[in-house]
Amino acid sequence: MKALFIIMFTLIIGGMYSNDEVIVTATIYHAVEGQTDSTPLITASGKHIDPNNPEKHRWIAVSRDLEPLGFTFGTEVIVEGALGMEGIWIVQDRMNKRWKHRIDFLVNKEKKLGKWENVKIKINI
Repeated sequence: MKALFIIMFTLIIGGMYSNDEVIVTATIYHAVEGQTDSTPLITASGKHIDPNNPEKHRWIAVSRDLEPLGFTFGTEVIVEGALGMEGIWIVQDRMNKRWKHRIDFLVNKEKKLGKWENVKIKINI
């Protein structure tokens, strides 16, 4: 019985915190009302964005379908395949429910363009 419990526990926890890669589309966003909600300097997780240098935080927003896979607030994510944006980012925001398999990099207003297809993301364990 104890062995069965350990196996089930391992499967459940392993599924929640899998190190599997997920393929997404990545884009950028700015901390402005037209691209967020009525409180552009506060993320969905309640963090406050530095208006002078939002990009320094290295925060991303994720589409809601990624949350059950473990991409939740405070999770460190390794991003590969988004030239110039690769590395470790932290989930601190949530995208509009219309988006699927997508992440948004929070960047400074000077960056105007940014879209990458087939970006690999995985949880940094």
